[in-house]
Parts: sequence; structure tokens; C-alpha cells
Amino acid sequence: MKRVAIIGGGITGLCSAYYLVKAGHDVTIVDKGNITDGASFINAGYVTPSHFVPIAEPGMINQGIKWMFNNSSPFYIKPRWDMDFFKWSWYFKKSSTKQKVAKAIPVLKELNEKSRDLYAEMLASLDFDFHMERKGLLMVYKSAKNEEHEAKLAEKGKELGLDVSVLDKKALHDLEPQFSEDVIGGVHYECDAHSTPNLFMKNLKKWLDDKGVKFVLEETVTGLEVDGKTIKAITTETNTIEADEFIMAAGSWTFPLAKKLGLNIPIQPGKGYSMNITRETNITLPAILTEAKVAVTPMDGFTRFAGTMELSGDNSTILPNRVEAIANAASSFYSGFKLTSEEKQSATSGLRPVSPDGLPFIGKSSKFKNLNVAAGHAMMGWSLGPITGKLMSEIIDANTTSVLLEPFDLERF
Repeated sequence: MKRVAIIGGGITGLCSAYYLVKAGHDVTIVDKGNITDGASFINAGYVTPSHFVPIAEPGMINQGIKWMFNNSSPFYIKPRWDMDFFKWSWYFKKSSTKQKVAKAIPVLKELNEKSRDLYAEMLASLDFDFHMERKGLLMVYKSAKNEEHEAKLAEKGKELGLDVSVLDKKALHDLEPQFSEDVIGGVHYECDAHSTPNLFMKNLKKWLDDKGVKFVLEETVTGLEVDGKTIKAITTETNTIEADEFIMAAGSWTFPLAKKLGLNIPIQPGKGYSMNITRETNITLPAILTEAKVAVTPMDGFTRFAGTMELSGDNSTILPNRVEAIANAASSFYSGFKLTSEEKQSATSGLRPVSPDGLPFIGKSSKFKNLNVAAGHAMMGWSLGPITGKLMSEIIDANTTSVLLEPFDLERF
């Protein structure tokens, strides 16, 4: 049995703890919050083999520059003087090549599929209860341009062996009658699943608590005690937590923490917004409204509208026009549907940890023999939580890993 300290109580941290407890280890989780909010609670809840293309697509930086001065655009980069962001942008640009994207596609597909299967295993284990449904995910569109783009991706999905079908307008509206007349078709990835994140997080945390996992909450990590190539302890304002192995799963805050140790793990916070609609919407299937890049998920007890990617640094500011953009997409894609001012005012935000190439950082540091990193999952953090947690357990136990770790190398930048 090893003592393992995990920095970060998001989906990655809790799933790591789950598999480490199963393997018989003594686990402590340290988090600067109280594990009730943030990206792991407000995301769209998708488990997505369909998301096999990394965010660092060719042309994405150019698109971001075009949208830079439009803070209601789906992908908004806030103009600012920030050397770390400039370096990250340079890495992003270097990663945005057809060759690198082609190399990443099978890697992301395998990770997502294995993670989806692990969610199913978790549910079947009856360790804790959570909501998960396999109804697939719709990618819907209004324009011929997006129709062409999504059709090409669907073909690629079929080549990869995914369960996917292209729907014309009639077939789509038969499947989900709530769509407006302007919606001309969609792609149905039946390989995907969806869940209710806050329910999963709450019940998994309780299970971990019951299993003796120690939680050190509302304490920021201020430093790490190092002896040569070994980390001895994490220090917070009021605590020193000693352990045999350490996991950095701090999401967007992994970069500054790693920097304290002289490590370069370039991650930028990408802000996303979401709103929960508790009244009846009659929306039955998860969908991404492609022109607006808005995600819609029928969850347990409410419908969630989520979206946008905002690279504006470490902040939780809610920009009203970005909320309005999500609301406008909702009323535009669904007939007779309109978000109320109260629903818009309920909008919350969370910071996704975005790596420059769209692949997470998963592995053991070469500079510190007992430091492990699991961060940088961007918009796939929820989808990849279980597989990342299992990999952390396998790495710490020096077992053969479920997937090859080379693409997630901590020192690739």
C-alpha cells in the first residue's frame, strides 16, 4: 500500500482516487475549493468517441484571430499581454498541422472508447449511483457548409469503426421534433453517451469518503517539498501532506504548480458557460448546435445548455453577451423555445484545461520519480475521466498501461 496525494478534486482527481482505492492505496485529495463547482460540474456531460479530432485543427488560430474582437463568438481569444499565453499559442500553431491531427485521431478515439466502457463498468459495479444513457449525440446544422464539414467527419468516423449515421431533414425531425425548420440535417453518433456530472461527482465523492479517502478542502497548494528527485510533501496555508506518490490533476492550475518545480506543462484555461433549465423542454437527445458550438443535454431533472471556448486567462467572469449567444442559439435551433432572463442570469462558468495540441498530459515525470501528471484534457475532461484515473493507478503500481502513454508525454513541449 502506498500513500498517494492528489492535487485536484475534479473528475480526473476523483477517478484517480477511485482506481487507487480499488488497488488498495491510502489516498488524500487536496483542492482549493470544496468540490461543488467548476468545469467538472458544469460541463455538457458527454462521453464522446465522436470527438476524435483535437482542438488544434489547421486554421483554428486564424479563426481565433478573426474572432478576437468579437467576445460573443464561439471561440474567443481575449487580447492580452501574457508571455505564457504567447508561448502556448506558438505551441498550438505548431501542433495545428494535418499530419499531427491525423496522428492524434486514433489516439483520442481509443481513449474515449475505453473511458466510455469504464463508465459502464462503474455503473454496473453498483459502487455508487449515477445517471448515464447511451442515446448517442447529434451534430446538427443549418448551413450547407456545416453539412459538408460534418458529413466528412462522419465518413472518417465510419472508417474508424464508429456507429454513426447521417440524417436528412425529415429523419432528424422525426428523431427530435423540437428542432426548428431552419435545421436542415444532422449526424447521429450512436457510439456516444451522456450523463449528469454534478450527480456523478457528488456520489463518487461520498463513496470515496466512505472508503476512507481524506479530503483537504478549501486549501491552496503553496509549495512542494523536494529532496533531490523525490517529492516529500505538499504544503498548503495550514497543512503539510506527506506521501509516497503525488498526482498533479489540478486542471488549469497544473501549469503554475508544475512551474514551481521547473517543469513546463503548458496548459491554458478555456472558459465554458452553462445554464440548467429545470422546466420541461421536451428535448430528448443530446445535440451540438454546430454553427453556434453550443451543447444541449437532457440530464437527470433538467436540460443543460453549455458552450463557448473563451481563452481569457484565469477568471470566472460571466460575460452577458456570451450567455446571450447561447440563449440565441437555443431559440434559433429549437422551435418555440426561449430562455427566460432568470435562466440566463443563472449561468455559471468553469475553466477547462487546454493543452496546445488537444492531447492531455498523462504520465510520470522524468525529473521527479514520484510525480505523476494527469491534466490538459480540454473539452474532453469529462469523457476521459475514468480512463485517466485508471492510467494513474496503473502507472503508480508499475503495471502495463491500458493504452500507450507516448502521445501524452509530459515533456513533448
